[in-house]
Amino acid sequence: MNPFFSVIIPLFNKENEIKSTLESVLSQTFQDFEVIVIDDGSTDNSKKIVEDLNNSKIKLISTRNNGVSTARNIGIAEAKGELIAFLDADDIWFENHLQLLSDLLIKYPNAGILATNYEIFYNKNKIVKPYFIDIPSEKWSGIVADFFKSSMINRIAWTSAIAIPKRAFAKVGNFDENITMGAGEDTDLWIRMAIEFEVAFNNQITVRYNLSAENRISLTKTLTRSFAKLNQFGTQEIENSSLKKYLDLYRTQYALKHKLAGDVKTFNFYKNQINLANITWKTKTLFILPVFMLKILFFIKKYLEHKNVLFSIYD
Repeated sequence: MNPFFSVIIPLFNKENEIKSTLESVLSQTFQDFEVIVIDDGSTDNSKKIVEDLNNSKIKLISTRNNGVSTARNIGIAEAKGELIAFLDADDIWFENHLQLLSDLLIKYPNAGILATNYEIFYNKNKIVKPYFIDIPSEKWSGIVADFFKSSMINRIAWTSAIAIPKRAFAKVGNFDENITMGAGEDTDLWIRMAIEFEVAFNNQITVRYNLSAENRISLTKTLTRSFAKLNQFGTQEIENSSLKKYLDLYRTQYALKHKLAGDVKTFNFYKNQINLANITWKTKTLFILPVFMLKILFFIKKYLEHKNVLFSIYD
């Protein structure tokens, strides 16, 4: 008999986190699941730690390093469950996570994205609760009326906090393997899913998203990453102003990353797609600043984050 959930965990060099991550899955109150760990060519002890758990629910697949999109797609192909839940190898589920996702599917069987709320963990002294536009702050679950508008500040569809019915991939497709190193492969897929399907959301926090310093991708890696182009939604963004603004938010992020990295061509590629009415005066200012001033501001921002002072240029 097939499991209800297939839990897909891409793994690359997370020896300090993967055991806690897997233990958070194995301790779920809802136990009808399989776990598919795709070791994406780890060079540390990550693979051995998974093997040493020796749990019958865990299937370990080893591949050469192909990137997170390929790893997740391998997991999707292997999955036997009706619902596919994703979890990054350094994030943590609270024990009721799968139960709440199961309840959402029962209530909203036509949804293509089932999501719960999450906390953002910077360090033990800085844990942030997300804010979602037009979503009640008190206990609530339901169909999100405008997914893209509600995700302008924080994202409703966070990879470690969602599940997708396997049937939905047949219509929308899988992760784009041309996008690499966490440069928008999940954002791209969730946009495609939200265009085609309803999004069901429970605002109870059931996931810890680990954004501690060692897990942040550095500025120096920008030029080695292949970012989502975000230019395939032309018709939809003309018809949907919320989608257009949402896409422009990401285009702004990608444009500024490439400006900081000295890639003027890619900076202009993203900037030229943006409706400037959709971005703040702060962001417009950053577009015209010389690179050396932009870098100074970037490192000031990183320093303040280290001191638990958080702010965004996008609001």
